[in-house]
Amino acid sequence: MLQHDPSDPLLLMGDWLTEAGATVDVRRLFAGEELPADLTGYDALISLGGEMGAYDDDVAPWLPATKAMLAAAVAQRTPTLAICLGSQLLAVATGGAVTRGEDGPEIGAYLTAKRDAAEADPLFDALPMTPDVMHYHYDVVSSLPPGAVLLLSSTGYPNQAWRIGPAAWALQFHIEPSADDLRAWGRTEGREAVGRLGPVLDQAEDAMGTVWRDFVARFVRFAAQPADEPHLLGHRLPIHGS
Repeated sequence: MLQHDPSDPLLLMGDWLTEAGATVDVRRLFAGEELPADLTGYDALISLGGEMGAYDDDVAPWLPATKAMLAAAVAQRTPTLAICLGSQLLAVATGGAVTRGEDGPEIGAYLTAKRDAAEADPLFDALPMTPDVMHYHYDVVSSLPPGAVLLLSSTGYPNQAWRIGPAAWALQFHIEPSADDLRAWGRTEGREAVGRLGPVLDQAEDAMGTVWRDFVARFVRFAAQPADEPHLLGHRLPIHGS
């Protein structure tokens, strides 16, 4: 698991991964910990969020290697989950584009809506039609990578969740923080707990608890599927031993 920012660790998702039977190797890249040389020995790759942008290689000098690893994961069909900044890094690594959101940031509780392709996706099929999410981002994936499949959209920015290849998923939103975690991020920028950071955020947290815990469990099961069994998407993935 790649952590880019001290303020955005696994949070709730850490418990969800453990409950699902995963063992997590956290690389705190912001603290100088190195990326693995390659993905040999790993069943999956997770890339979290952070305050930097996808092109800020001068601010976060580990980003070029991170983008290379994400591109390699897609090429090797290693199950990958990329969240917020992680989704933007995955987009850039595979031929998409990231820009500043023209209509301003998305911060707080929002609704997304499933696209038709989600019904054939092993992680997104079981989601409700309009799942609640939590946002905290200024940049957006403005162009999906070639061949990417759009899975969730919203009335604000359309590219909310997508898949590239058979086993790499990107989420523009956060599923790992609690409502209080998101409000704490807001306080660092002087944002008050009103509007989308008010009571509606607590309601979103309640709605998200089961939905995204189950999503993470499906990701873990997907990653753990033996390499000699056909995948739900009709591909045989090179799942590495943990």
